[in-house]
This record gives sequence, structure tokens and C-alpha cells, in this order.
Amino acid sequence: MKIEKLLITHAQKTLVDISLDVSRATALVGQSGSGKSLTLKALLGMLPSTMESHVILDCEYARGSQMAFVPQNPFTALSPLTRVRDHFEVSSARQKELMALVGLDGALLERFAPELSGGQLQRIVIALALEHAPKVLLLDEPTTALDSTNKNAILAMLGALQQELGFVMLYVTHDIESVMGLCDTIAVLSKGRIVEQGSLQEVVHHPQNAYTQALLAASFSKREFRQ
Repeated sequence: MKIEKLLITHAQKTLVDISLDVSRATALVGQSGSGKSLTLKALLGMLPSTMESHVILDCEYARGSQMAFVPQNPFTALSPLTRVRDHFEVSSARQKELMALVGLDGALLERFAPELSGGQLQRIVIALALEHAPKVLLLDEPTTALDSTNKNAILAMLGALQQELGFVMLYVTHDIESVMGLCDTIAVLSKGRIVEQGSLQEVVHHPQNAYTQALLAASFSKREFRQ
């Protein structure tokens, strides 16, 4: 997928102005406030009415129905009063297929969100994102709310799903270390501009930008993950 132009403005001030080639699996990395979440919202058409956006994608992915979104917090993504099965729009047979795809028993479809663990909820959120076979999967730090065990399991599962289903993945995160085994390219975002991009291995081992160097130092020096 190629983002030929993505421009976000507010009160005549430019918040994000980028162009980006998204490969098989691309990480969009930056600190809080760099414009990562705004970029995802613009792609999804979910920006606040106070902001204006101008988004040009290559024709193949121009329709929003071909994109799906995995939010940051699985604990707030599902209604606590609705059975898991009723969050889906597909048949019960397809629901069970999707649950198996993310490593869950179909019996959990009868449960309510508060009865499930964080890891189970995030797997269900990913299953929901995949129900209409999207060509592009947009992920907004989907392991932030999980412990390290569940985080690593979700990352491994995403890698396996991407290989099996062939969707393009844009993974937004502040933590470069978390995408080392998942993404093959990276774009570093600072104040709404891409300051460095390329092969993930090349950028990690030979960062050219001071901002990238600082992000790497912070990411690899911190071995504890958010709970």
C-alpha cells in the first residue's frame, strides 16, 4: 500500500504531513504526540470534525471497507453487556472459524467480555478485525494493555496470521523492540513528519536521525512492559 499523501490540519496549522510506502509489515514509530494515532484516524475517516484531512492512497486500497482496525485497549473495545458472538456480523460457522484462527475455543462466543482475560479479549478483537478479510490491517499499539507473556503471544500470532492471510499491516507503536520480529520496514514519526524510514534492521542498527537514536535508546533500555 502506498500513502501518496496524508495531510491533517487544524485551525490552519499542519499536524501531520507524510507520504509512506507500507510494505508487507511496516511499523510507524514515534513518541506520544508525534501524530501516530492521528494518522490511523485519518486513514479510517475517524478524525474529529475540528480537523481537516486530505488522504490519497493507491487505488487498490482506496476503499475503507478493505481496511480493518485493531485498537489499543481490548478491555474497552467490546460491550460488556453483549455476548461475544453478537459483536460479529458473519455467520456462526464463520465466527467459529475466526476464533480458531486466533487460537480460541468457539465456546467463548457465548461469554461476555468481563468474563475473559486481556489476552483472550485482544484475540477476539483481532478476529473481529479479520471477519471481512481486509487487505490492510491497522494496529494501534495492540499489546500496550497486556502483560509480557500475552504481548509476546499476540505478536507471534499476528506474524503467523499475516503470513497465512497475506494482508498488509501498519503497526503503530512507541516501542521499536516490540516489532523487531514482526515488521520488515519502519517509519519514524516526529511532530507529524517522517524523519527516517527504511528497512527495520538497517534503521535499528544504523540510525541516522538523532530522534530515532533517542527512541532506540529508550526502547531497548526498558525491559519491562506496561501491565
